[in-house]
Amino acid sequence: MTAQPTAPNRGARTRTTRTPTKPHGQWVVDGQEPLNGNEEFKLADNGLNVRERIESEYAEGGFASIDATDLHGRFRWWGLYTQRKPGIDGGRTAQLEPHELEDEFFMLRVRIDGGQLTTQQLRVIGQISSEFARDTADLTDRQNVQLHWIDIENVPEIWRRLEEVGLSTTEACGDVPRVILGSPVAGIAADEIIDPTPQIREIADRFIGDPSLANLPRKYKTAITGHPSQDVVHEINDCAFVAVEHPELGIGYDLWVGGALSVVPRLGERLGTFVAPERVAEVWHGVTQIFRDYGYRRLRNKARLKFLLADWGTEKFREVLETEYLSEPLPDGPAAPKPTTLGDHVGVHAQKDGRFYVGAAPLVGRVSGSVLTALADLAEVHGSRRVRTTPHQKLLVLDVPEAEVEGLIAGLDALGLSARPSLFRRGTIACTGIEFCKLAIVETKANAATAIEQLEQRLGALEPEIGRPITLHVNGCPNSCARIQTADIGLKGQLVNIDGEQVPGYQVHLGGGLANVDRAEAGLGRTVRGLKVPADGIADYAERVIRRYLGDRENENETFAQWAHRADEEALQ
Repeated sequence: MTAQPTAPNRGARTRTTRTPTKPHGQWVVDGQEPLNGNEEFKLADNGLNVRERIESEYAEGGFASIDATDLHGRFRWWGLYTQRKPGIDGGRTAQLEPHELEDEFFMLRVRIDGGQLTTQQLRVIGQISSEFARDTADLTDRQNVQLHWIDIENVPEIWRRLEEVGLSTTEACGDVPRVILGSPVAGIAADEIIDPTPQIREIADRFIGDPSLANLPRKYKTAITGHPSQDVVHEINDCAFVAVEHPELGIGYDLWVGGALSVVPRLGERLGTFVAPERVAEVWHGVTQIFRDYGYRRLRNKARLKFLLADWGTEKFREVLETEYLSEPLPDGPAAPKPTTLGDHVGVHAQKDGRFYVGAAPLVGRVSGSVLTALADLAEVHGSRRVRTTPHQKLLVLDVPEAEVEGLIAGLDALGLSARPSLFRRGTIACTGIEFCKLAIVETKANAATAIEQLEQRLGALEPEIGRPITLHVNGCPNSCARIQTADIGLKGQLVNIDGEQVPGYQVHLGGGLANVDRAEAGLGRTVRGLKVPADGIADYAERVIRRYLGDRENENETFAQWAHRADEEALQ
């Protein structure tokens, strides 16, 4: 007999039948059963273990001997990615499988926590580049150096040379704690609030290479600064510490969590806490463990800390941090004040010891092994033994006696490293682009360099009127390695339709920026419907919109970003 439906109980709440929500793959909530291929290979064998196979098997057997899961997965834990095969145009990026896009050579990322290098270390990187990487070297906006054309057979020798001078590629890539961004002027700036070097070193020494933190949901980025310029792009890191003075507790850090860009940008948020210097490593470890234990693992495109923070909010995040992961709660703390200086450190600046540091701009981060080796020699000739990389693709030479400054600047110019660059060279960065990256759709480095040269010719005379760098960030795909949403003019690589023809080009983001002397707070850029720029038209567009800004701004204090957010779409074309 078929059961007959019963009349509803009108005094009871009607229940709606819903499909159960799929698990997010949170270890604490859902258990550790892997829910996708990435989680399967990570659980099967910790990514750090692949080093032994590289040294004992793959370096001997060559590229063809490499296990596919190691090649496309665990190699990243040691800073290795296969690079793009030459000759594959951007239209095929999304059509081909990874093995069809990749060459039998690697990009190798050298990890440089805090951007701190001795001239000896810089020279070794340069020599490795010249001997093993066809003289390639890129400075990234994560303070790393990337080399290309690396053969697997040479990786053990490269590691030996790096480690001999205290460098490594450990966890330079992968679902791990990536390089720790640090103020490039840590310990030497005359206006520094606190030197974060001890905190950076404690985190690196205790936790980088720790197997218990080597299986995170996805990549995890850290930034720490003690400088008032807030020079480490803290708002777009998963965990960041910004120097602040507490009215009762003295100097420490303001804690930020959950920032990241990519295709779903989200700025980090303050937890409203004060972190004493001696507790930074504990707090960092707590935030990192929250990501490991509660982070979303089922879908890769949701596996960043920003998505957990968006669902939890800052109050719950702080509560879980303090009650489950810290030895005691954190005191409330104030926000850091607005920066009063630019954070790229280009130019000549006094150190606290009476000497000077000199910040120089390469052309969109592209250098070479020969240049790095020559820079090490040049620095030593002028009295320096220390160099720093920055989160803005710049280089600093520290500890320069006043009498040596001008000679150093002349030598830097001869190497293509300008300490007195144009505003356009100073404000432009670019990602790796289609030359080497398997995700890229459009060329970046060469296009950006050409645009700088053209803008210098066309707008150089207007630099006094412009007054400040207008940041131009060029990215080869939607993933925002060059931070397109936080630039005055951000260009996202894609195929675009120009006059009915599909060509390599860029979507435009306007008016973004992070905390700096011109902005009260960070903000993402706006997009203009239908606004696309061909790959060879960067300078044409930038010139047009900069001239319009100069003509339309309310006064000389109105920044490009302020104008771009209030301007009509017609003005931005």
